[in-house]
Amino acid sequence: MKIIFMGTPNFAVPILEALAKKHEVLMVVTQPDKRVGRKQILEESPVKILAKTLNIPIFQPTKLKEEYQTLLDLSADLIVTAAYGQMLPKPLLDRITALNVHGSLLPKYRGGAPIQYALFDAQKETGITIMYMAYKMDSGDIIKQGKVEITEADNYETLTKKLSLCGKDLLLEVLDEFKQGKPKGTPQNENEVTFAYNIKREEEFLNFNVDTKYVLGKIRGLSPNVGASINFKDLTIKVYDAKKSDIIKTNQPGKVHLSKTEMHIETLDGSIKILELQLPGKKKMDVRSFLNGQTVFANGDVVK
Repeated sequence: MKIIFMGTPNFAVPILEALAKKHEVLMVVTQPDKRVGRKQILEESPVKILAKTLNIPIFQPTKLKEEYQTLLDLSADLIVTAAYGQMLPKPLLDRITALNVHGSLLPKYRGGAPIQYALFDAQKETGITIMYMAYKMDSGDIIKQGKVEITEADNYETLTKKLSLCGKDLLLEVLDEFKQGKPKGTPQNENEVTFAYNIKREEEFLNFNVDTKYVLGKIRGLSPNVGASINFKDLTIKVYDAKKSDIIKTNQPGKVHLSKTEMHIETLDGSIKILELQLPGKKKMDVRSFLNGQTVFANGDVVK
């Protein structure tokens, strides 16, 4: 099949790689390069980097809704999207059948952050949905789904990898079905719809007045790149790793318990043990290194 592939982050990379081995990828559409970090270095998307190695033409529209004619001119059989990052314009969807590889078991977690929210909500499983695209966010008919277990060791990075591999396999199965004609889709149950919108900065902060599993879920959902945040003494401290703790509870969520080598923070129903964190302007460090001479926290402090 002649396919236009649209994707941007690491989630989409194994999917594009598998697609290019079995089908003709006419063009890769990905988000424009963006400036990152203090030095504002221009960074290419993971999908663009792979497309260059595969010698596939690359298209990076700032606003696809105004620049889609380029894609219509290719006369593709199909569009496949995987975490592309822009809505596809209706004239494009009206002309070319489009499939989406979505990182949740729809209709749960429509939106741009389904993997993070599955972790935030302390889910035991999530999955992949291959669906027909409609002109409404993640609302199209479902073609095929596959479940993926979430373990206590998973964070955003590891769960993304698991889901991406599942998505790759499911997509190839669906494309094989097209040989016998267009597969039938099943409408989503609108009564079961939930959303996982892109995460705002204020949503990265930890709330200790909830159960332990949700505090850990927030940390895991933002690790290893973003980090969950704690505001304390006008500092924003990032937490990248933690686990459930078994210290004695005093029923004061946010209360800090320190020893020479350990740092625990109470939650609504228990406490967590901090394993890795980062001070502003510093590198990530394990908690033992942090506690060696730190003056930020005192035993008994309460963080909000």
